[in-house]
Amino acid sequence: MDLIPDPRRAWPAQPGAGAFPLDGETVIEAGPGTEGVARWFRTAVGAATGLPFADDAGVIGADDNRIVLGISPDIARELGPEGYRISVDAEAIRIEGGAAAGVFWGAQTVRQLLGPDAYRRAPLDSTREWAVPMTLIEDAPRFGWRGLMLDVARHFMPKDGVLRYLDLLAAHKLNVFHFHLTDDQGWRVEIKKHPRLTEVGSWRSRTKWGHRASELWEEKPHGGYYTQDDIREIVAYAAERHITVVPEIDIPGHSQAAIAAYPELGNTDVIDTTSLTVWDTWGITANVLAPTDNTLRFYEDVFEELLTLFPSTFIHIGGDECLKDQWKQSPTAQARIARLGLAGEDELQSWFIRHFDRWLAERGRRLIGWDEILEGGLAPGAAVSSWRGYAGGIAAAKAGHDVVMCPEQQVYLDHRQAAGDDEPMPIGYVRTLEDVYRFEPLPPELTEEEAAHVLGTQANVWTEVMHDSSRVDYQVFPRLAAFAEVAWSDLPAPAERDFADFEQRMAEHYRRLDALGVEYRPPGGPLPWQRRPAPDGDNASLGRPIEGAPPNV
Repeated sequence: MDLIPDPRRAWPAQPGAGAFPLDGETVIEAGPGTEGVARWFRTAVGAATGLPFADDAGVIGADDNRIVLGISPDIARELGPEGYRISVDAEAIRIEGGAAAGVFWGAQTVRQLLGPDAYRRAPLDSTREWAVPMTLIEDAPRFGWRGLMLDVARHFMPKDGVLRYLDLLAAHKLNVFHFHLTDDQGWRVEIKKHPRLTEVGSWRSRTKWGHRASELWEEKPHGGYYTQDDIREIVAYAAERHITVVPEIDIPGHSQAAIAAYPELGNTDVIDTTSLTVWDTWGITANVLAPTDNTLRFYEDVFEELLTLFPSTFIHIGGDECLKDQWKQSPTAQARIARLGLAGEDELQSWFIRHFDRWLAERGRRLIGWDEILEGGLAPGAAVSSWRGYAGGIAAAKAGHDVVMCPEQQVYLDHRQAAGDDEPMPIGYVRTLEDVYRFEPLPPELTEEEAAHVLGTQANVWTEVMHDSSRVDYQVFPRLAAFAEVAWSDLPAPAERDFADFEQRMAEHYRRLDALGVEYRPPGGPLPWQRRPAPDGDNASLGRPIEGAPPNV
């Protein structure tokens, strides 16, 4: 059936079974709680097929021409809330889930069974006959957190592009969208109490082209931001697709855009923060937030507004790559260290993080941050995004903290996909489709009890060298399909995984991606317009490739 992710169990409904035809008379019977799934099916699959999929209420004679959606307590017990069972026979297509989310993932599977043209926005042929093979499928995800992190701070992605990516996540049964909204190079969310964050902080005067070592610049302003209504729309669109949007506001590092907007947030006793602008290059800047009460109150204001926009239990606060040089030089920071009896700057960062852990917990939310928040002691309720490798996640899980595994050596999709010179702006280690398919989120060092703290896994996409949606597509796909199967399916050990079978199923999946308009990297390598300039060209050294196999750290 060429399904991706591969389901747990699938078999024909009966020997020699045929297919269930869909036509203009097919109705949807939506049980309580599944109305949103029915609405999505009519909108997405209805657009591709041209079929209305009317509500079954009041329809006479549709007993043998129905799509039946229902929530089943039995499936909830057997397969969990995101589990589902599909039964297609001569009378109906039945999709049952442990909760509405399970029904939705089952509907995504039915869409795959209809073929690649079910992913188009309008029917190619009004006379075409549509059918779903008579089959039984039982399925459930391995992990509850199956995410993609998208950095819109380095290169802004307009709202329509974000909505498109939510559809792409849903098509791959991914359920977390980690929204990296702020960094040194831009602030992307409207905060009404502090309007200069977007008035000043959302635009930079120019952009480094390629890696930070490049001498090339794009000499025009770059930026943009999402209004609060844009955010509400994005969150609602995601919720309809059973995707949680986890916002990230970086503190105390990666904050130069905020300091450029409000200089008092920086270490004014060390540098003239009024001279700072939104950063126009990549890397790690020394300009970090000052550990003052004013800074804490300012970001409490930010998070107060953020909590009204994002219902997510988890709020990401970054916490990574915070250079402490200015704190070492700052009398204000040193006085705070002395007053609090801290051992040094690492513990000062821990104090900063712990403040917001308590603040969020008091409001029923949970803090999550990159694994540097382990330095100086981890806040009791905090969770960790383990990005520098497995080590941070292992340490956190052993200490009883929840973890999302996203090691850069394995699932940073900004890393190059092949070693060839024509890979566009190559960054990092080579991570092929097969490499991602053999990624294992659970390290063997964890006991069963410790492994229970691994909430799941996430692929990360940093956009320094991705100046438009075509480049994002190229880096993300097709590897996101492999990652989605790793996150969802109960696969054997990495060396025992049947990559040949996955490749065979990908042949059909490429056609789905084509129908969706995804500009993925073709299996044979980049197309002419996707390639890096020739080695002797002016743009030959724009990337930062790292040779050899990535370390397993």
